Amino acid sequence: MSFSTGDPGWLAYYEETLDRPRYREAGRLLASGAKIYSQNDEDGILQEIYRRIGVENRRFIEFGVQNGLECNSVFLLLTGWSGHWCESDASAVEDIRGTFDVFLKAGRLRCQNAVVTPDNINELFRDDGDVDLLSIDTDYHDYWLWKALEAIRPRVVVIEYNATLKPPLSLTVPYEPHEHWDGSSFFGASLSALEKLGSEKGYALVGCCFSGVNAFFVRNDLIGDHFCAPYTAENHYEPPRYGMRYPRGHPPGLGVYENV
Repeated sequence: MSFSTGDPGWLAYYEETLDRPRYREAGRLLASGAKIYSQNDEDGILQEIYRRIGVENRRFIEFGVQNGLECNSVFLLLTGWSGHWCESDASAVEDIRGTFDVFLKAGRLRCQNAVVTPDNINELFRDDGDVDLLSIDTDYHDYWLWKALEAIRPRVVVIEYNATLKPPLSLTVPYEPHEHWDGSSFFGASLSALEKLGSEKGYALVGCCFSGVNAFFVRNDLIGDHFCAPYTAENHYEPPRYGMRYPRGHPPGLGVYENV
């Protein structure tokens, strides 16, 4: 099922879906979803995760941010966090340097023009220290990048999954340095593959966004009884609802908000 932006049928479908018993189970995250600057409902889900587990240093790392106006850490930046962005597109980095100038000059944001690979990922982020959030979205090799990362152990990881590969399929594209997403359904890794990788690295899968784009992992020492067990792909999988973009009345804009 697909709806165009602003279609009133979208809201009805969304509300009917969340009213199902599955989504009303204790610990589920999907009802907290909200789009502020994220592509889908990731902003609201992240807020709810940190409400449950708390924050430590309010620092993030995100790569694959494009021009920065629609990613998972913008809202955090606007609410006092600081962090490090990597983007491979030089023109997008130039846009970021203009739009986010005030944050860059204040030392709240570091933006690097770099292609993140399994070979350089640890060197790129080794000096970032303890971070509350890592967001990975390169559209293709995300599995291999997270697998290679050892320099940091973020409290929460958000990573794109290929929802066309339904559990229990445990699949990923092979790592080929010169290959990139071609816009087809051949990309990334299945949720089951990421669940296994997360478990190996000490993380539990706690939910996915409504559109079936991003999965959320929390470090095992922070899980407690805050989320909906079992932490498996079968329990937390959301199907591809790629046509469902949150209706928006205004394009994303950026400025420094004032606390009142």
